[in-house]
Amino acid sequence: MTDLVVLGATGSIGTQTLEVAKRLDCTVRAIAARSPSPALRALAAEWPDAVIVVAEPAAGSEDVLAGTGNELLVGPEAVVAVAGEGGAVVVNGIVGSAGLAASVAALDAGNRLALANKESLVAGGSVVTAARDSGGGELIPVDSEHSAIWQLLVGEDPATIRRIVLTASGGPFRGLTRDALTVVTPEEALEHPTWSMGRRITIDSATLMNKAFEVIEAHHLFGLDYSAIDVVVHPQSVVHSLVEFVDGAVTAELGVPDMRVPIQYAITYPERVSAPVEPLSLTGLDLTFEPPDVDTFPGLALGYEAGRAGGTAPAVLNAADEVAVAAFLDGRIGFLDIPAVVARTLEEVPHTVPGTVADVLAADAAARDTARNVVAAHPRMRR
Repeated sequence: MTDLVVLGATGSIGTQTLEVAKRLDCTVRAIAARSPSPALRALAAEWPDAVIVVAEPAAGSEDVLAGTGNELLVGPEAVVAVAGEGGAVVVNGIVGSAGLAASVAALDAGNRLALANKESLVAGGSVVTAARDSGGGELIPVDSEHSAIWQLLVGEDPATIRRIVLTASGGPFRGLTRDALTVVTPEEALEHPTWSMGRRITIDSATLMNKAFEVIEAHHLFGLDYSAIDVVVHPQSVVHSLVEFVDGAVTAELGVPDMRVPIQYAITYPERVSAPVEPLSLTGLDLTFEPPDVDTFPGLALGYEAGRAGGTAPAVLNAADEVAVAAFLDGRIGFLDIPAVVARTLEEVPHTVPGTVADVLAADAAARDTARNVVAAHPRMRR
């Protein structure tokens, strides 16, 4: 088994990846987290041969990890360095645009990149795919929806695809009206009905912005025009996504909603090995599908708009959303203000064509500044 490098190791994807690694008896070469914490210390003790990387060191970083015996590296450049060491499967579970440089480094080095960092493809899709093509690395998605599409397309001729259909749970507020959404709280928005995820992605699921990001990712992963990428709401989260072919056949990938399955598949592909999940029982199972309510949840439409605009527009979309979600979680804006902040930022920030990671990060920074100004000027927007 190839060595693993786990980025974002103390987050939801990272901890589940390390659980999978233990079952597969993988060698974990490096473990990276944003900051020192008791959770990171526990991982260091559990994986004594792994290099520990702290992206944002603080006073006392070494003290938190004292006595573990692991080699310690600090700084964002260290994260990029361990991702760029050849002969590894790099699982990128970093949250935010900080994951982009590591994704590019992994692919430049010819590594397999098991990608769970949405921002890599949303903000820097053209840069990431160029690194894959030039460096010879593999890019395998970890998101359950994209993993499903990946599996469904193995051995298929891309010319035979009519469209792909990404499924969305609908989040905790499916079926609510805009009036009802004016009073929802961050605590309510964080109560996802199906998946256990980080705070930002859970809010993005509630606004359908997460699905907007997945549409853009799918465009880059599978080389499809946006007209061939659809979304359907499927509350049970059993059908992870579907592919329709030109002959009318439709295939679907079904399974229990457990992120360890796509994580493990990205590591072991093309092989399949046993996973610690309950078998899916179809008996008595009701599967329902409905169109997304883009009037109540406009985030999805913003994703298509930014994706079709291309260039740095998706990077602006992502950065503005991150700022808006943080403001909502802090109680500075309401739930409906999140897509309003994003839309205003998309209008105000010029879009350019990125050629490097630096270009993407410059657009990201400009969008964050603009989004913060929008939030400050309109603390309780009610569109």
